[in-house]
Amino acid sequence: MAVTFECRTRTTMPPAEMFDRARNIDVHMDSLAHSREEAIGGVTSGLISLGEEVTWRAHHFGIPLHMTSRITEMYAPDYFVDEQVRGPFRRFRHVHEFRADGAGTLMLDRIEFSAPFGPLGRLVEKAVLARYLKQLIETRNRHLAGGTLIE
Repeated sequence: MAVTFECRTRTTMPPAEMFDRARNIDVHMDSLAHSREEAIGGVTSGLISLGEEVTWRAHHFGIPLHMTSRITEMYAPDYFVDEQVRGPFRRFRHVHEFRADGAGTLMLDRIEFSAPFGPLGRLVEKAVLARYLKQLIETRNRHLAGGTLIE
């Protein structure tokens, strides 16, 4: 069984600009600098596109982690999907959706993941990982919106 959650961010930026900011490797690294997130393989700078992969190195919970993600679906500028192909999760899927919304864009992030380690992993998913990952996505989204959030 997987854990799922959604983050909603409204910004005055147009959808196409948010679409490109969300798939920009450099912007992503800036947004998560506190976790020392760094692209070390595949696409390591600029925009990532359909079928391409990026390998990340980051520190979460004081542990160095590596994760390779591939863009498995893309329909510019409406949405794209990245999925883990190698890494710490049993499964990780992130849908990024961008909708024109009055004065700007509604950005929806839908995350679905499963931790490894059977029953222990399921306990950690619900007790720690879901909240941690949601806060990570919300931090990233505030950075992506660049101070143009609509409350």
